[in-house]
Amino acid sequence: MTSETTTLPSSEQIRRAPKVLLHDHLDGGLRPATVVDLARETGYTGLPETDAEKLGIWFREAADSGSLERYLETFAHTCAVMQTRDALARVAAECAEDLAADGVVYAEVRYAPEQHLEQGLTLEEVVEAVNEGFREGERRARENGHRIRVGALLTAMRHAARALEIAELANRYRDSGVVGFDIAGAEAGYPPTRHLDAFEYLKRENNHFTIHAGEAFGLPSIWQALQWCGADRLGHGVRIIDDIEVADDGSVTLGRLASYVRDKRIPLEMCPTSNLQTGAAPSYAEHPIGLLRRLQFRLTVNTDNRLMSGTNMSREFEHLVKTFRYTLDDMQWFTVNAMKSAFIPFDERLAMINDVIKPGYAELRAEWLFRPMGSTSAPSSASDRT
Repeated sequence: MTSETTTLPSSEQIRRAPKVLLHDHLDGGLRPATVVDLARETGYTGLPETDAEKLGIWFREAADSGSLERYLETFAHTCAVMQTRDALARVAAECAEDLAADGVVYAEVRYAPEQHLEQGLTLEEVVEAVNEGFREGERRARENGHRIRVGALLTAMRHAARALEIAELANRYRDSGVVGFDIAGAEAGYPPTRHLDAFEYLKRENNHFTIHAGEAFGLPSIWQALQWCGADRLGHGVRIIDDIEVADDGSVTLGRLASYVRDKRIPLEMCPTSNLQTGAAPSYAEHPIGLLRRLQFRLTVNTDNRLMSGTNMSREFEHLVKTFRYTLDDMQWFTVNAMKSAFIPFDERLAMINDVIKPGYAELRAEWLFRPMGSTSAPSSASDRT
């Protein structure tokens, strides 16, 4: 018999826990030192700082503005140094290494090929360089005792007019490391319905796509992404909270869109720290993830942009553990949700859940059994509700 005492996971346990990441931007996750190196190699002189430590601080402070538009401006510097095949491959390899070292076992990393053509690369060369980098990063991770699988999401910019071209590119490389499609960029004034031809094409090809929606803009963005475009997942989706009413007595009423999202188990790619930076949530305690978790929405936890937010998956979970007192059971719930929602075949998702994720959490939960006699007893175990 174990005690009903609930203990919170330590920072070390959070780091070692298997994690799944669905929303991470390649150009938002560079190592500051790599940005400095690549700027020097490519002759880019626009960096605000050339000291790696100071540059990392600058990125975080510049992004911490409360404005999505200002947040997006920081990407001018990272994209500027990602214009050659070698640079793209290096950034992708380091991305895979960094995620694996943080306990991520599966990741879908997104980037916009159209933003890496300034020095003559073709769209195909961009995709091939990034894929090459991911495979190299997976190999290095294995050498360091970590296992990770990385798939690419090709992103089209919602203010541009190349969405169909990028969707076709994603479909051509769907058996060569690309697992799906996305659109990103400022939501206001650029509804996803501007790119219906791309989404209709992907649906005809039985391909997967996610849409940035419900971050800086509200319910209409979410509604269009789902009901007009047919998105498989929602990037962020935090504004679904606007369709949920909490009464003074604590009772909760879901509007029809919120009910649809929950009933259909549509995955929400939550990025807590990023949402605080862009003003989508005022604090971790007030982030919609707390209420949405209690209401059993299909939630996932993500980083969005590790450089700009000074974060990784472990830090995201540490904030949630501290704020909402989440246990390893809660972490497993979020992680299984993410793996269920990934854009790889069902049998592979199931194997990752049963052979990697659940055993990993079971091992962490069992560690109390091997503590010295008289130490804290086991945490309580909650049922796995997904």
